[in-house]
Amino acid sequence: MSVVPAADLERFRPTRETLAWGALVVNAEVLLVVAYLVGRGDTITITRPLMLVVPFVWINVGAWAILRTRPVPSSRRNHVLAGVIGVGYFLVLAYVGGLVSTAAGPATGFDASIASIPPGWGPVLFYQGSLLDVSLIPYKAVGYAALAYLVYATALEASNALVGGVVGLFSCVSCTFPVVASVLTGVAGSGTALAGLAYSNVYLASTGVFVLTVGLLYWRPFGR
Repeated sequence: MSVVPAADLERFRPTRETLAWGALVVNAEVLLVVAYLVGRGDTITITRPLMLVVPFVWINVGAWAILRTRPVPSSRRNHVLAGVIGVGYFLVLAYVGGLVSTAAGPATGFDASIASIPPGWGPVLFYQGSLLDVSLIPYKAVGYAALAYLVYATALEASNALVGGVVGLFSCVSCTFPVVASVLTGVAGSGTALAGLAYSNVYLASTGVFVLTVGLLYWRPFGR
């Protein structure tokens, strides 16, 4: 049975400063949510409180991973190559995750939705151009940026870093799962309880896979 090295465990152990800042951030997020609920009286999100938590898990875990990750020293060529991999990975996630899509109508420029969407899910910045449409959803933008940065750091450190990138792609369960579900329902029948349960918890599943992926890419056991 393999044992995780103490040095690896130490990387996951938060410092007192991290805990203090974390408490401040979480308190601020709670105040934002309370202010939103009081101002909007949003009964839908009140009946599904976990949906208010989901975006902040992505944002907090992603920001923590970015701040705690220190890419290893390497040549300029390797940094450029790893940067290309990281940017390409972000663009793939952005497209699969619905942040970027091909234009569906005439160009209308920028727009924003601020007050009508719960914190973390919004404020959303929209851009509709002649070629591309962009929907900048805060929690997805931060989460995908964190995954891309971790893939960049992994590409510098491990020769088989792309394995981590492939794993990270499945963090977008909310987008890739309908394809998997179609296969499952095609075999078991579209009315199965399994399919219904999976669809109803798709955002929670997506968040769980995102956290697991960030943990793996932060730990970066690939190639060790």
